[in-house]
Amino acid sequence: MNRVFDQMFGGGPAARFGAFAPSLEMKEGDGALVVTAELPGMEEKDIELSVDGDILTISGEKKQEKAEEKEGFHLSERSYGAFRRSVRLPFGPDPAKAEASFEKGVLRVTLPRPPEAAPTTRRIPIGGATGG
Repeated sequence: MNRVFDQMFGGGPAARFGAFAPSLEMKEGDGALVVTAELPGMEEKDIELSVDGDILTISGEKKQEKAEEKEGFHLSERSYGAFRRSVRLPFGPDPAKAEASFEKGVLRVTLPRPPEAAPTTRRIPIGGATGG
């Protein structure tokens, strides 16, 4: 549903509410889930991560830079302010084994999949209709 609104009205989650919220990407492979968040213009000290069960929360504040205007007007399409994004993960990771790094405005969180949370995909045969 969010994607439909984004396509109709433009922008990511922040555009709908006029505030800053990071865009997220989740990829799973090699026994871990990797979540990346775009946080341009932010510093590591302004970001907080937490895991509660199967919920990962990224929060922080993007501070507006103060600049004195000499021309009397300006245009700013940047978003600033406090944000909080929570996403449900496909499993409950062990927070003690989670790792995070922040480089060039991108936060990368690696959450190893616990052995008891291994995927249990099972193929279900599909029977065809028999005509008579």
